[in-house]
Amino acid sequence: MLTIIDDFTRESLAIKVARRIRSMDVIEALAELFLTKGIPDHIRSDNGSEFTAKIVRKWLSDLGVKTLFIEPGSPWENGYNESFNGKLRDELLNGEIFFTLKEAKLLIENWRILYNTKRPHSSLGYRPPAPESIQVSACGL
Repeated sequence: MLTIIDDFTRESLAIKVARRIRSMDVIEALAELFLTKGIPDHIRSDNGSEFTAKIVRKWLSDLGVKTLFIEPGSPWENGYNESFNGKLRDELLNGEIFFTLKEAKLLIENWRILYNTKRPHSSLGYRPPAPESIQVSACGL
């Protein structure tokens, strides 16, 4: 899974679910977000090969997006995303058995929408990160 979080609003912008995430998957997910949300000044990620690939770094550089890679073995440098991943695991993944990739995509997208629109966040005064936004599922719901 590729999880993309807005560090400022704590909104889950996307969760890409696939058996493998490659550099082109990262570009595709980011391009869609850049078109809808705008191009950010920078993105922070771990040092996975799908993020450090030359094609991803060049694409981001051509767009003027700076990359901030966390130090290997230092997940606290990407704390918001690590916290989100822990909540996703605790609140959904640990309690589900997915029989198909399509089922996983559907349930995970539904959870992402709930996370953004209904679930209270202590760091946001117990409000959800995107309560007013109308969320449309990419899975056809």
